[in-house]
Amino acid sequence: MPFTETESRRARRDFPALERTLNGQPLAYLDGPAGSQVPLPVIDAISGYYRTCNANACGEFPTSRESDRLMLEAREAAAAFLGAPSWREISFGANMTTLNFLLSHALVREMKPGDEIVITELDHESNRGPWLFLRERGIVVHEVALRRDGTLDPDDFARKVTERTRLVALGLASNALGTVNDIPLARRLSREVGAWLLVDAVHYAAHFPIDVQALDTDFLLCSAYKFYGPHVGILYTRPGLLDRLRTDKLSTQDDESPYRAETGTLNHAAIAGVKAAIEYIASWGHGETLRDRVVTAMTDIAAYEHGIAGHYYNSLRQIPGITAWGPDFTAPHRAPTVSITIDGIAPLEIAKRLGDKGLQVWEGHFYAARAIEVLGLAERGGVVRTGLCMYNLREEIDRLLEALHGIAVR
Repeated sequence: MPFTETESRRARRDFPALERTLNGQPLAYLDGPAGSQVPLPVIDAISGYYRTCNANACGEFPTSRESDRLMLEAREAAAAFLGAPSWREISFGANMTTLNFLLSHALVREMKPGDEIVITELDHESNRGPWLFLRERGIVVHEVALRRDGTLDPDDFARKVTERTRLVALGLASNALGTVNDIPLARRLSREVGAWLLVDAVHYAAHFPIDVQALDTDFLLCSAYKFYGPHVGILYTRPGLLDRLRTDKLSTQDDESPYRAETGTLNHAAIAGVKAAIEYIASWGHGETLRDRVVTAMTDIAAYEHGIAGHYYNSLRQIPGITAWGPDFTAPHRAPTVSITIDGIAPLEIAKRLGDKGLQVWEGHFYAARAIEVLGLAERGGVVRTGLCMYNLREEIDRLLEALHGIAVR
């Protein structure tokens, strides 16, 4: 059954935060890219862990065994969410950035001065900074150029990947512009020269089903707080690869995958919430397996989000003085994230005026600082971003459009 506004309204009842009001109007949570709201099953799973089995791992007593079982089940759920072959490819961490720094420390041990890494001008700093730091170790870092339309230049991409390239690192979708990148191109270019491919799926994972085996990537990272869960980073590593890497780890840490990418005691309660978030998404799908339910749910929800985001994007273009950045919505594969500027008005002022009306959006660069700089928007204070989730309604978008019209048409 398609995911429609009826299902979205039903889903809203699961999110306590959506009950808040301001001056008699519901708060409109319109920036999911900064973190989605959390449904009751996830909240209950986190609090339930603390109520019943809060214990460290690998103990010979009931609550520790329950924690161990929960961690295994969470890895299995994350494997189903990402289409991984098994739970052994799933590592957890504090967040995606921390996991990516851990990877950068491991991968540089396999490199030598003069080796090259390719990143992009479009990416979030979490998939730029860890690689740019390696210039201190003699690694050469190249950036694929961002075009004015919000897409990467494929010809420049092909030029930047050479026989010296050891790693290609890019995002699946832009958290600033909603662009979905050409991963098949990145895979082909990286495979031709024997380089690793690393994909940042933080923004993409919130909106589309992922199949890491079809993507044929060596590493993929995402964050559960973008898809209705708590702040936990998730790392997928190609089977067998992590076991060959020299990671930052204590001598007492388990030396096998997936544990060798995990430092210290993990946040068990939050990881219980990750499992619950994946199961919540799956509850909107259908099929025999958790994977089936996740894929069908995400596919249907993506179509719903695309519809209302497209309505927003197309309506914006009718308002004088407003520029909408990023690709248009003629293609179905575009994240429901839209960034704008208004002639003569700073993004900070726009966000404040919207916030006073209970329309909660973010302004700035959202850690996609290089993209905002390349587009010439940094000196203007960046952009105003709206990002939609399964619980957003067209009526919220219409409220936002009315408010933006009042700001732009003075």
